[in-house]
Amino acid sequence: MWKKAIFVVVLMGAGAVAGFLMLGFAMQNEPNLTAFAVSILSPGLKVAEYFTPVTRQSLGSTFGGFLRVAIATNAVFYFIILTALVTFARLVIRRKNR
Repeated sequence: MWKKAIFVVVLMGAGAVAGFLMLGFAMQNEPNLTAFAVSILSPGLKVAEYFTPVTRQSLGSTFGGFLRVAIATNAVFYFIILTALVTFARLVIRRKNR
């Protein structure tokens, strides 16, 4: 039971790190990439563009909200991808050991 819980926490952390890194990569290279490539690499960037508040606030507050939405979306996205990869790897290993 504890192994599974710790494993999920490790996957969540890895998803958060991967999401953060891919957000940085996508923001840095957005002018050079197509919109489709940016959406695939960092879906949080496109989601944050839709959910960033339009109210008149300070630049720091607006950018902080933008980053929170983008990082959270990317973390969930990469957590799902990593979980799917681990599940697929376990399935392949089980079939190989039969």
